[in-house]
Amino acid sequence: MVEAYFRWSLYAIPWLPVFGGVMPVMSVTGGHALPVTLAVVASGLNVVQGVLAVPLLNRALDRYLTLGPTPRGLLLLSGVLTLAAEGALLALIALMGIGHGDSAATVPIAVGACLTPFFMAHCLVVSKRSFLAALAAATLGLVLLLGALTGSWLGAVALSCLLVFAGVWSFGITRPTGWLLGVVRKLDAARSTEARLAVAEERLRFGRDLHDVMGRNLAVIALKSELAVQLARRERPEAVEQMVEVQRIAQESQREVREVVRGYRKADLQAELAGARSILRAAGVDCRIEGEDETQLPPEVESALGWVVREGTTNVLRHAAEVRHCALRTLIDPHRSVLVMTMENDGVTHPPVATGTGSPPGSGLKGLRERLHPLGGTLTSGPVQEGSYRLTVELPMGTATG
Repeated sequence: MVEAYFRWSLYAIPWLPVFGGVMPVMSVTGGHALPVTLAVVASGLNVVQGVLAVPLLNRALDRYLTLGPTPRGLLLLSGVLTLAAEGALLALIALMGIGHGDSAATVPIAVGACLTPFFMAHCLVVSKRSFLAALAAATLGLVLLLGALTGSWLGAVALSCLLVFAGVWSFGITRPTGWLLGVVRKLDAARSTEARLAVAEERLRFGRDLHDVMGRNLAVIALKSELAVQLARRERPEAVEQMVEVQRIAQESQREVREVVRGYRKADLQAELAGARSILRAAGVDCRIEGEDETQLPPEVESALGWVVREGTTNVLRHAAEVRHCALRTLIDPHRSVLVMTMENDGVTHPPVATGTGSPPGSGLKGLRERLHPLGGTLTSGPVQEGSYRLTVELPMGTATG
C-alpha cells in the first residue's frame, strides 16, 4: 500500500508541468497560424510525455531499486519527445522573440517544464554525478544555442536558469521518493528476516530443551533396563522394582516433553541436584555435592545451572563407563567476583576428542553455552588428569545475591 502510494504520486507529477507550464503557451500565440501550430505541437508532445511517464517511471524506479533492467527504449523515446517539444518551443521563441509581451515569462517557463518528465526518469537510472554533469552540459549548450539564435545572451542565461531549476526540482522530487521506497523495502525484508530468525531461534530452543530433557532420562532408562535384564536372568525379584522405576521415569519424560512443547518448562536447581545425587548413587557412584547453600539466585540463573547439572549427569552416565566418584561444587570466588560451579568425575577410560574450545563435540554442551551466554556466563570442559573429567561454569557475581 505504501509503495503504491509513492509510485502513483510520482506518476502524477509529470502532469503538473503539462497543464501548468506548457498549456498556457496557447494563450500567447496571438492567434497567428504558425505560433498556434508550434504551441499545439509542444502541448501535444507533452501530453504524450505524461502518458508515457507511467510505464517509464515505473521501470526507472525498478532500476533504481535494482529490481529490473534500465528502460533504455522508453527513456530514448522520452528523450526524442522532449527534444521535439523543446524544438517547437525554441522555434516559437525565435519567431516571437524573448522578453516581449506576454511571452516574456510563459514561453521560457514552458521550456523548463517540458524537460521535467525526462529529467525525473533520467535521474533514477544514472548516478547523481552523471545526472548533474549532463544537466550542466545541457545548460551550457542551451545558453550557446539561444544566444546564437536570439542574440540576447542575458535572456539565454535566464532561460538556462529555468533549465537548471527544472533539473534540480526533478532530482529533488524523484530521488528521495526512490530512496524512501528502498527504505520501505528494506524494512519489509528486515521484518521478514526477523520473523525467520525468531522461528529458527525457537526451533533451536526446542531442540536444546528436548535434548536436555530426554538425554538424562533415556540414559537412566537404558541403565535401569540393563540392570533389570541382569536381575531377571538371575530370577531376582528386584527386577520388578527396576522396571517399575523405568516406567516412572518414562512417564516423567512424557510429562516433561509436553511441558517443553508448551514452552513452560524451567529446570529447578535444587531438584536437579537431588535428582543427580539419587541417579548417580543408584548407578553405584559416590556423589558429593558441596555449595553455597545460602546464595540466592534469580530464576533464570537457577534454571541455567539446573540444566548444567542435568547435562553433566547425563554425560557422566553416558561417557564414563567406569565412574566411581563424582563431585559437584558451587563456590564464590571473591577475587574475580564470579560464581563457579564445577562437576568432576573419574572413570573416563576413553576421553572424547576435544574441539577448539576444549570441549567434546555434541549438542549438549553447545546448548548449555547458549543458555549461559545471555547471562554473561562461560562454560569450559575437558580432561584434568588421567581418567578424570571436569566441567566448569562461571557466572558474574551480579547474577547472585546472599
